[in-house]
Amino acid sequence: MRSGELLSVGEAAITLRVSREQVVDLCARGLLPYVTDGTHRRVRRADVEALVRPALTRDQLEQLWLHRAIAGKFLANPMALLAVATITLRRLRRLHPEGHSWEWLDRWQAVIDSGAEAVLDALTSSAPYAIELRGTSPFTGTSTSVRDTRASSRPWTIRPYKAYSSAKAARSCRCAAKTRRVVSAGPPAATC
Repeated sequence: MRSGELLSVGEAAITLRVSREQVVDLCARGLLPYVTDGTHRRVRRADVEALVRPALTRDQLEQLWLHRAIAGKFLANPMALLAVATITLRRLRRLHPEGHSWEWLDRWQAVIDSGAEAVLDALTSSAPYAIELRGTSPFTGTSTSVRDTRASSRPWTIRPYKAYSSAKAARSCRCAAKTRRVVSAGPPAATC
């Protein structure tokens, strides 16, 4: 990144109209991504501006967190994820031979061709261009563990699963059948 895109903690505090300590606290809580330059923290201008006007909808915020998880996987193995994204872009071009989607596919191809730093910026930034790009991301579905992370981050959609063994079900059926036999003098009732 160019140095003009990175702000010091003091510059970020002036932009946000808060104290330097509050900016450091935002960084410590993970609400404001930062990089270290020696012992100094630097934050991206786009991330600070996104805090000034938080225009992220719930879906956009969910996409951001999903893509930040993908970015962690990307850091572990960038070449593999770039290969998967390139294959996905080719497949999407075949599925959508013309139309509005080509603009986004071309933008993603330009980001991928720019290198790992540009890809990470598109995956994790709160800037408007990154929000639009993430809406048509070739990286979604690249990892089942990332999808599991997404599902576990929304506990209100997950129903608890109670393990109920077939042996336990059979015992309860037999108990019910014995009870019916004792109560009725006729033939035994049909079992489950």
